[in-house]
Amino acid sequence: MASQSPDLSAQADVKAELDEEKPTVIPTATNPASVSKETLELMDAMEKRLTDYRDADGVDISNAFQRIVNKRVLPDYFDIIKEPVAFSTGKILKKQYKSFKEFVRDFALMSHNAQVYNRPSAPVYGDAIALRELVKAELQKLVDQMVITAEESEFPDLGEIPDIEDSPLPAPEDEEVEEDEDEEEEEEDEDDSDDDGPKRRARKKGRRASATGGKRDGGKIDESKDDPESQKKRGRPPKVHTPMEARINNVLKGLRKFKNPGGDLKIFHFEKLPDKSAIPDYYHEIKVPIAMDLIKRKAKRKKYHSVDQALKDLELMFENAKAYNEEGSQVYKDAVDLQREARILAEQEKKKPDGEYADEDGRLPVPEILYNGELWKVGDWIHLNNPNDVTKPIVAQIYRTWQDPEGQKWINACWYYRPEQTVHRYEKHFYENEVVKTGQYRDHKIEEVVDRCFVMFFTRYNKGRPRGFPTDKEVYVCEARYNEDRCKLNKIKTWASCVPDEVRDKDYEMDLFEVPRKMKKVPSPIKHLLREDAKEDDPLPKPTWGVANAPPIVGAVHRRPRESNESPPPEPTPSPPPQPLPEPVRRPPPVTTERPRYGSQGDITMSGTHSGSAASPMNNLNLGSSSYGQQFASSRPITAASPSPHPPQNPYGTHGQPTQSALPQTPQYQPQSSYSHYGSAATTPATQLPNPLGNYSHYQNNTPRAPAPAPASHGSQTNAYNPPRPVEVYTLSDQANLSIPPDTRSQFHQDEAGRVIFFTAPPLDVNPVSEQSRNLGHSLRYLAEKARRTEEIQKQRKDRAAELELEASTRLKRMKTDDDDKKQQAFDQKMNYLQNWCKNMEAGTDELYKQMHGEKWKEMRELDAQALVAKQQEAYNKRLSMEKAHKKQDDGENMKITAFKWV
Repeated sequence: MASQSPDLSAQADVKAELDEEKPTVIPTATNPASVSKETLELMDAMEKRLTDYRDADGVDISNAFQRIVNKRVLPDYFDIIKEPVAFSTGKILKKQYKSFKEFVRDFALMSHNAQVYNRPSAPVYGDAIALRELVKAELQKLVDQMVITAEESEFPDLGEIPDIEDSPLPAPEDEEVEEDEDEEEEEEDEDDSDDDGPKRRARKKGRRASATGGKRDGGKIDESKDDPESQKKRGRPPKVHTPMEARINNVLKGLRKFKNPGGDLKIFHFEKLPDKSAIPDYYHEIKVPIAMDLIKRKAKRKKYHSVDQALKDLELMFENAKAYNEEGSQVYKDAVDLQREARILAEQEKKKPDGEYADEDGRLPVPEILYNGELWKVGDWIHLNNPNDVTKPIVAQIYRTWQDPEGQKWINACWYYRPEQTVHRYEKHFYENEVVKTGQYRDHKIEEVVDRCFVMFFTRYNKGRPRGFPTDKEVYVCEARYNEDRCKLNKIKTWASCVPDEVRDKDYEMDLFEVPRKMKKVPSPIKHLLREDAKEDDPLPKPTWGVANAPPIVGAVHRRPRESNESPPPEPTPSPPPQPLPEPVRRPPPVTTERPRYGSQGDITMSGTHSGSAASPMNNLNLGSSSYGQQFASSRPITAASPSPHPPQNPYGTHGQPTQSALPQTPQYQPQSSYSHYGSAATTPATQLPNPLGNYSHYQNNTPRAPAPAPASHGSQTNAYNPPRPVEVYTLSDQANLSIPPDTRSQFHQDEAGRVIFFTAPPLDVNPVSEQSRNLGHSLRYLAEKARRTEEIQKQRKDRAAELELEASTRLKRMKTDDDDKKQQAFDQKMNYLQNWCKNMEAGTDELYKQMHGEKWKEMRELDAQALVAKQQEAYNKRLSMEKAHKKQDDGENMKITAFKWV
């Protein structure tokens, strides 16, 4: 069956045409391989109504039947269910139905499969029954309209449902869910807008009440609950809308209240854009497609700065619908009606005063908060004061900023726990400086902010630091989110789902490290807290909680079995192996008639000697703790291919036969690292050989030299040591050599005849780079361009930093200016109050004199004023005389003695 496409305008058009036409039975298709086009459109319209249906509680009963189950998740499903079917089967789109009865049978089979596989207590079992009844109701409508016959609407008999003993409701599955806040809040918005009675509101209210972790009352935290476990409930950031944002939300919600004659919401056609695979020509005709989900997302992420901007996008959406759909269709009519209603709603909202949009708790949203000379806004990473442990501040990110009626500034922040604050398996490893995202969204006063920090996703943490972030501030790494109900760490899939909406589209610049640093995981810091008697079937331990509105004092560890999605702990890092000695060039041995042969115990039989004369290495056996007990005898001569090291004091040692003269410059073969345990007792000298690169005259043939076959007298030698083969040189025939292009031959070693030399091993003492080319590097032009580019990048960074600094200083100046204006306004207001008070006092005094002295009140007031002045002058003179008297008295008491005479 076709997948859900709620925005397919053709579906609604079909329904409108069917309502307007005279009820007739749709004729069967002329092509027996498929039904007619009208029947396919009827099926498509019916499927859309089923997918758009919501019950009284707002539950989408068709959601579980949209896609066939995943075989990797439920492999036994396909063993029990032989004919899986779902809405996404796509039979309508592929035109695979041969009759309408097959369409009805698929719905019957969909419900039947769900009842066969699931227990009666499963929610999907009830949804299957509800879907079956809904399909029957839709089919009955079509029968009443004489669109189909009663025989075509009958459900086929698919057999009885097997009897299964019911089981209690299963616990919620412990699965990783990408907690994208967009989806949950959009669901809440839809619940707010659909007016389906008090049951919907009660459901929404109960959901929010159960989800709030921080207890808020006008921004104040309720600490009355004594249960520590109540502190771990998951919260949500509060909705704090400005009057403009509230107006836009009211317009969008208001459009969801209008229904068409069929009883469906008119806005359903505009919820999402059409499916490109179903209606590809829509995107050819409509150049700027837009739908309600995009508009709501832009409003949620605060992309609109006025009601008119949101109304402009709504106008565009409705104009697109009118341009694509035919005039007179239901979608066209709904677009015209909703466009008119949107304009009316926008005008009504703009006329309302801001006071009507005040928060119920009196919270006034603010874009940023000035505290301690710094600006704090949504998206900032911060350290909060931790009452349980002041040495470990709470790592958090700001989600909301507001001001309460008393003028107190508040923030809502999402907490990030440290590993030692979580409950996890004792073998769990964490990154150094790692934190985990929680579901705790708590309110804090701005005074609780300690300083700044930063949290980076683990995919970027090892590459650099945020540009311009102070080096003395902490940078944390985050890889997982923490489910406090199930005490489980789930790996984060997308980092954008973990940050506020306002900063999801903004990325930060980085100062990259020269080399990405290696990230290392360390054992749990609380691994030592595991009880000695801990078992795998123990219940989950609980963290130790402290004061309210703070993370746990310490988490806990357990020995429960590892979850299926948990990776095992990393293996301990092994110690680095010993560095192998450099391997010199291997030289070919002298021309001999036999290759060395090795006995069953590792003894070597040289050419010209008897096998019985070779001493066993057990004669010089040196037993030790090593598992390799045998060592090679020091008096035994070997060729240059032997793995034994050679002391320099006896390079010409022999064993019963003369050796060829050795060149002093010939290097000696050193053992490889896999044989290094033989080096302590081996003192066998090596046979010296001439340098093969200096003379190639002994290679007379063009074929490689093959060693002579060894004697077959060692039938019992089964555990023989096979040393590396000596270096051999090969050349091609003249004809084959000439077939190689000259420019190619010139790049390789050649002998005196100009033939390319092939080695079985590369010569280590030959540098393929010529002396003229060894000191070459980048060109001056490249270096100059690189220096110019580096300088340009540094300049751009400085300009960007200066621009950000200027912008910050401008904001600070603006906020300080606003504060000064407010203070000056308050001062002017006080002065006005004082002047008015003085005027009122003067007027009251005049009125009192009029009542006391009648027409002569002015003369009497002047006389009283003169008398008051005289008394004030008299008092002033008296005070001066008293001060002079006191001063004279003080001067008389102070005496100065000079030369034994009183002065």
